[in-house]
Amino acid sequence: MTSASCGGAGYWQQRADVVVIGTGVAGLVAALAAVREGRKVVVLSKIAETATFYAQGGIAVVLPDALRADGDSVSAHVADTLAAGGGLCDADAVRSIVADGYAAVADLVDAGARFDEAAPGHWSLTREGGHSRRRIIHAGGDATGAEVQRALDHAATHLDIRRNHVALQICHDGDQVTGVLVHSSDGPGVVHAPSVILATGGLGHLYAATTNPDGSTGDGVALALQAGLRVTDIEFIQFHPTMLYSGGAGGRRPLITEALRGEGARLVDRRGGSVTAGVHPLGDLAPRDVVAAAIDARLRETGDPCVYLDATGIEDVRGRFPTVTAACLAAGIDPAVHPIPVVPGAHYSCGGVHTDVHGRTDLPGLFAAGEVARTGMHGANRLASNSLLEGLVVGGRAGRAASAHAGQSGPTTAVAPAAVRLPVLARPALQHAMSRHASVVRDADGLVRLAGMLADAPRRLVTDRGGAEDAALTLTARAIAAAALARTESRGCHHRADHPETDAAQAFSISVRTDTTADPVVTAPQVAG
Repeated sequence: MTSASCGGAGYWQQRADVVVIGTGVAGLVAALAAVREGRKVVVLSKIAETATFYAQGGIAVVLPDALRADGDSVSAHVADTLAAGGGLCDADAVRSIVADGYAAVADLVDAGARFDEAAPGHWSLTREGGHSRRRIIHAGGDATGAEVQRALDHAATHLDIRRNHVALQICHDGDQVTGVLVHSSDGPGVVHAPSVILATGGLGHLYAATTNPDGSTGDGVALALQAGLRVTDIEFIQFHPTMLYSGGAGGRRPLITEALRGEGARLVDRRGGSVTAGVHPLGDLAPRDVVAAAIDARLRETGDPCVYLDATGIEDVRGRFPTVTAACLAAGIDPAVHPIPVVPGAHYSCGGVHTDVHGRTDLPGLFAAGEVARTGMHGANRLASNSLLEGLVVGGRAGRAASAHAGQSGPTTAVAPAAVRLPVLARPALQHAMSRHASVVRDADGLVRLAGMLADAPRRLVTDRGGAEDAALTLTARAIAAAALARTESRGCHHRADHPETDAAQAFSISVRTDTTADPVVTAPQVAG
C-alpha cells in the first residue's frame, strides 16, 4: 500500500476501525452494530438535525402471523413495493430487506422505541399510499421519526460522536478506503480507518423548498462521486405530494403526512373538485409520484398556487396528528376546521450511491446506508414508509459488514486523491435553477439550460462546511441533470413533459460517475433486477 498523508502539516490525526458519517437512523444503527462487534467507531455529525427526526408517517413492516392484520405477508409488501417502483426495483433486494424488517424493528424496540398501540401488546396499524394493507406502525400519532431518533440517541450515548465535523473527502489508495478528510472546529484533520460508512441522508436543499432539514445537501453522493464511484437512479427524486404551502417561503417546510389520506382526508382543488379522480384506481392513496404529478398538473391547469387536503372529516384529527396540527396552527390553519393548503415538495432521493443490500459500494471499505444509498429497494419511486425500514435493516447490515472488513484489513494510513478544484454554484442560483428545470416535471430544454449553468460554475478548493455543502449540491445537481437528460421517458418520480409516456425499452437503471475534472459521465445502463 502506498503511504501518504491525507491533508498536510498541521492537520490533526485520529484512528478508528470504522467511521460513520451521519447520525440519523441508518448511521446510528450502523455505528451501534459495529460497536457490538468490538470495533472502535467514530461517528461524524455535521448538524444536530436529521431527516429521521422529521419522519411522520411510520415504518412499513410485516408483523409476525399472530400480530398482523388484513392478511398481510412479506410477499404482499414486496408486491406493493415493486408496483410503486416503476419497474426498476431489484426484486431480490426488496424481498431481502422486507423479510428482515420485523427483526430490525424488534431491535429498535429493545433500544427503547415505543409505538402506538390499538390494544395492549398490539401495535396500531395505518395505511398509506401504494400499500394494499394496513402495515404502517407509528409513534406519537404522526411523530414516528422523533421517537426513532429519541430511542437511537439514547442507545448511542456511549458512542464517540464528533459534533460539527464535516467530511470533505474519502481517502483511498485506489484499491481500498484509508480514512476521511474532515473539517471541524479544530480545523482540518484526518480520521484514519479501513472502513467508512456514508449515512449522510438526502439532497432536498437542491431545491428552494423541501421537507428536509438544513443538512440535507447531497454530501454522501458528492463524496462518492469524488471518489470515482457510480451513483444510480439519481434522477428519481420523490416530491412528497403534500408539503404545507405558505406563500413563497423557502427552506425546510413542514410535511403533511400521507397517513392523513390513509385515514380519509381528501385532496381537492380550490373549487372542491377531486385532484386524483380518474388518475389512478387508488385515488388519493395512489403512489406518491402519481399524486404529486396530478397536483402539479392541476396547478398548471388552474394557475392556483396550491391545492387543499381536507382532513375535517377525520375524527379527532388534532389528537391523532398532533405534529401536523401544530405546524398548521403555526401557519394560522386549524385542520379540524379548514382544509390544509399543500403543494408537492422535494422529499426523498430514490437513488444514490450504488450498493448491495449490505451497504457495500464498488470501493472496498466504503459502505453506504439510508437515503444516500441505492440498494435497489425503491426503484423509480419509493413506497411510503419504506425509508425508515431500509435504514434500520441496511444500517445494521452495513455496520456488521464494515466491522468485518476492518477486521480483515487492519490499520491503514490515509491516502488522499489528488486535490481538485470543485465546481461550486452559489446556492440561491442553484436552488432556483433546480426548482425551475428539474422539479416534478422536466423537459430537455430546461435540463440543457440547467446542465449548462452547472458546467459554467466556478471551481474552487473546499475547506469548510459552507464550501463543502455548496460543492456537494453542485456535483449532485450535475449528476441529476445528466441522468434526467439521458432518460427520455416518464417513469416513477421522473416526469418528462417532452416524453410523457413510459418506454418499456428504458426499463433499466442509469448510473453516473465523474471524470478526473469532476464532470458527470453517464455510464452504460444497469438493467434492473
